Formats: sequence, C-alpha cells, structure tokens
Amino acid sequence: MKGFIEDANYSVGLLDEGTHLENVIDNYVYEHTLTGKNAFFVGDLGTIVKKHSQWQNVVAQIKPFYTVKCNSAPAVLEILAALGTGFACSSKNEMALVQELGVSPENIIDISPCKQSSQIKYAAKTGVNIMSCDNEIELKKIARNHPNAKLLLHIATEDISGDEESNMKFGTTLKNCRHLLECAKELDVQIVGVKFHVSSSCKEPQVYIHALSDARCVFDMAGEFGFKMTILDIGGGFTGSEFQLQEVNHVISPLLDVYFPEGSGIKVISEPGSYYVSSAFTLAVNIIAKKAVENVSSGVGKTGSNEPAFMYYMNDGVYGSFASKLSENLNTIPEVHKKYKKDAPLFTSSLWGPSCDELDQIVENCLLPELNVGDWLIFDNMGADTLHEPSAFNDFQRPTIYYMMSFSDCSGPFQ
Repeated sequence: MKGFIEDANYSVGLLDEGTHLENVIDNYVYEHTLTGKNAFFVGDLGTIVKKHSQWQNVVAQIKPFYTVKCNSAPAVLEILAALGTGFACSSKNEMALVQELGVSPENIIDISPCKQSSQIKYAAKTGVNIMSCDNEIELKKIARNHPNAKLLLHIATEDISGDEESNMKFGTTLKNCRHLLECAKELDVQIVGVKFHVSSSCKEPQVYIHALSDARCVFDMAGEFGFKMTILDIGGGFTGSEFQLQEVNHVISPLLDVYFPEGSGIKVISEPGSYYVSSAFTLAVNIIAKKAVENVSSGVGKTGSNEPAFMYYMNDGVYGSFASKLSENLNTIPEVHKKYKKDAPLFTSSLWGPSCDELDQIVENCLLPELNVGDWLIFDNMGADTLHEPSAFNDFQRPTIYYMMSFSDCSGPFQ
C-alpha cells in the first residue's frame, strides 16, 4: 500500500468479500474469552478511506488537515498520509510522528494555542512554519523562537445556540486583531491567514456566516498593514455525518465564493478529526463485576418497580478508553454481544469502569437484559479521543487494536 512504512509494528487484516465487522468482532471476542478477556478495539481502516472520498465529493475545495491529537495511532496517520491529507499538530511529538512518515513541512500546521518554546524551536528546526496565534504574549514568544513563522490569527466564534464555553476559550476578538497585526508588524512576524473553529456541539451552521464575515474583515485589515494573506482555516467540528457536511457546505460555499473566490490565491483548509476516525473504531469490553441494587430510577425503567437495577463494572473506563467521558457526553450506545431472546426482560442498568472511582461512570442509565460476569459489551463510534495510555489507577492493560480492511477499500485510492 503506497505511503505505508515497511517496518510498521502492526498488521492489517484484509477481509474477504462477504466478511463483515460483526464477524471480526465475534472472532476476537471468542479469542479473548479464552485468553484473558482483555478489552480490545477493532479499527476498520476502510471507513477512513470512505470518509476521505466523502470529503472529496462534498467539499473538494477545502483541504483537510487531520487533527492528530484526536487519534494518533500509526495506522491512522499512515493511511491519511497515503490519502494526501495534511496534519494539524498540537505538540512536538505529534509533529515528529507525521514527519517520520515523510510528510512534508508544508503539509503540517501547529495549531496549539499555548506552545512551549521548545515546541516552537522544534517547528523552526524542522521547517514547520504555519502556526496559529490568538494573543500578544504568544506572538512575542513565536517571534523570539521562530524567525520564519507564518501565522494564522485565531479569531473567536460566537455559538448562537448559547454553548459558548468551548468556542470562546481560545480565539481573539475582531477588535483585538488590529492590535495583534500592529504587534506583528513591529516584530517583523508574517501573518498569512485567519483561523476559526466552530464546535461540533454547535447545531447551527449559520455560525459560519458570522465567522466567515469576520475572517474577511481580518483579511482586509491585514492588507492595510501590508500582509499577504493566503490561508483561511475553518477549523474542525465535523461530526462524520455526510448530512452535516453537506449542510455546512450549503452554508459556506456561497460565502466562500463571495469572500474568498477561486482565483484569489487564498487556500481554504480545515481541521477534521473525529470526522475521519470516530466511526472507524469499535471497542469491546468485558463485564468484570456486577451488583444488584434497589431500583430507584425515575428516568429509564419502571419507577417503584420491585425488580432490581444492576451496576456493571467493565475492564475499561474513564482512566482509559473513555477518558473523553469526563468532559463530554458519550455518543455511543452499548450493544450486548451475546444473543438473547427478543422478549427477554430488560433491567435498569448503569455501566462503570474498573477504578471504583465515582467519576468512572460510563453510562448512567440504560435498559439491558441481565448480564453476567464474563459477558461482553460493544461500543461503536469509539475512534476519537480514546487511544490514550491508560492510567496506573488499576492493573488493566491498554486494549489491543486489531486493524481490518476490505480488498475493495484497499485498492482504488492507493493504486
């Protein structure tokens, strides 16, 4: 496969026609049941290929720079490098990872809003020049450590749905941009573009209207100072849904034609992360303990029922693959792996990680048939922000990742 390093420390299973993800999971559940019942991932690299094709079909005018921190698994980075995406990095280690794949510095941007001086110096040494900045202190730090830096001014966006927390955390105001442009001129730092980010939690594509209008204002403002602006970065926030991608494109495409028309010399890029990888990974976890408790649920289940509720403890939790659960809601529903009768009774259940920490609750309330220790639960859409080193809280291994791909997905894009 073009673009893949020869000494990769993983393998990719090629699936015969008619073999499905469920068959692969069944096989590994059986294998792990015999060998120790450790949690494991199945990564379908073909899904990443399909997402890239979808991107090219819907928003071909926007070049994707994959957000490495979302999932830095070598197989993911290699297949995206082979597909020709750029990479948005937040650390020195992430830059090194993609550079080891032979990715050119022009296809790497440093998007960290708070960079260590050593990170900036590493970027300068390796030729990674494009980086974002949203305040004067960061601007001066970059000026001291990277004489060839080309900066994208990160402007804040307004989430009209009211969820401003993630959007306003980073990014400068339109009013402050003039001051930053003045500082950059004094420091002899190049400003080459504008970046903004619309959170995936924002349900209103109309936010892009305000963001693109503000970006155009900054472009015009920068022109007054003599800066040659060539890059517009519309950030991330793409969920992976083709409908959402089309909806966003429907809003931004006419605006790009007006504010940043083709032929103007402005390159439009973005930072999709979970878009590519979320649906590509499935996690299988094992029930390691079980407790029957009084059913006091007023939500799912029968209030005041004499039937018990169950607490199930799994061999992975927020100190491992479910770390993002600490800051956001889980966007996947667990599936029971074992077969059970359609008319089997369902019980109010909660799912917990193995740490016995009150924060280690994965699912607060759901309906499940009664499970036993040793049963398996399957979580899909687990490719984003999940493949971290586990905490030493408990003695549980990092889940193994099994990669798969169909022959049809493996051929076309890499020939």
